[in-house]
Amino acid sequence: MNEPNQETIEKLTQTLLAEIGEDPEREGLVRTPLRVAKAWKYFSKGYRENLDDLINNAIFHEECSEMVIVRDVEFFSMCEHHMLPFMGKAHVGYIPNGKVIGLSKIPRIIDMFARRLQVQERLTHQIAYTLQEVLDPIGVAVILEGRHMCMQMRGVEKQNSFATTSAMLGEFHDDVETRSEFLSIIGFRNF
Repeated sequence: MNEPNQETIEKLTQTLLAEIGEDPEREGLVRTPLRVAKAWKYFSKGYRENLDDLINNAIFHEECSEMVIVRDVEFFSMCEHHMLPFMGKAHVGYIPNGKVIGLSKIPRIIDMFARRLQVQERLTHQIAYTLQEVLDPIGVAVILEGRHMCMQMRGVEKQNSFATTSAMLGEFHDDVETRSEFLSIIGFRNF
């Protein structure tokens, strides 16, 4: 995907400001279209990222067979239904099958998919299936806990609500004890 056209986004933002009753020439808003264009370039950078470049050969052969967990990884994304932010924490685990990935690559994979228009359900599964594809592990577990501005700022206006989504693959799906161990380590009591 090509870089977003900054000039086009600026013009669209000026139009939006006028349509909601604002004066795009007001002092506080004059540079807003530029700032919005730059922000959307960042919010959408996941469309332009390449998984191989992101991983950068950081998959290593290792005879480790115990659970690897990266928890409390902060993420933010933009809801595709209202183009409002949602954010929260991701918990990712896998059981290696002869290969491990550099730990910093897991948050990078999360960010690659989060920097797109998303729904939390899809984001959760994209992370899980990507790790399954690149590592061929015994199992993968991903849980996302998110706060959605589309639920908190508009509509039902429930400020203290969280959405929790999960993807359990392989051993995490098939074995209750494995899943329970993962949930215990990340701090879930009843899932």
